[in-house]
Amino acid sequence: MDNYKYTCSICGEEHNEWPALAFISPDHYSYLSDGDKENIAVIDEDCCVIKHATQVDRFIRGVLVQKVQDSCQDLDYGLWVSLSEKSFEDYLEHYDDEDYKTSYFGWLCNKIPGYTFEKSIPATVYTQKGNQRPVIVPHKDFDHPFVHDYYNGITVEEAECRVAAMLRNLENG
Repeated sequence: MDNYKYTCSICGEEHNEWPALAFISPDHYSYLSDGDKENIAVIDEDCCVIKHATQVDRFIRGVLVQKVQDSCQDLDYGLWVSLSEKSFEDYLEHYDDEDYKTSYFGWLCNKIPGYTFEKSIPATVYTQKGNQRPVIVPHKDFDHPFVHDYYNGITVEEAECRVAAMLRNLENG
């Protein structure tokens, strides 16, 4: 794992374990022009709202843990999911309630490198006690290679390739 040493942009320290493969925004936000980002969108570390002329899109950030076969480490993703207005409002209403646990239906809103996405993947989003980010679990019955990999695990080699690709993307801006 010496090949994967990286300096964390948050704490500034060097780490040897796999970093979380995190996206700073939902793809919907990334695709907006700079003007639209300023005028129709609001984003922070945990939530994003985009107010289009005909609809409002609502997103929250969560974590997805990918099992890695024959490894004591898992590969963590920081992904965004879209929620319905009702679910998003409930999430915000209970955001500071450390004991509130529920689940929501959502759609994955990041295109994960190495996969082709013709449709968004349906998922269940589970809130966690202690104000930790919600856990995202893709629906098992949705036919997509990422869902298959989620439930069957990936190899250590595949995990290392994903980490290396993400680190290269960060280095290249």
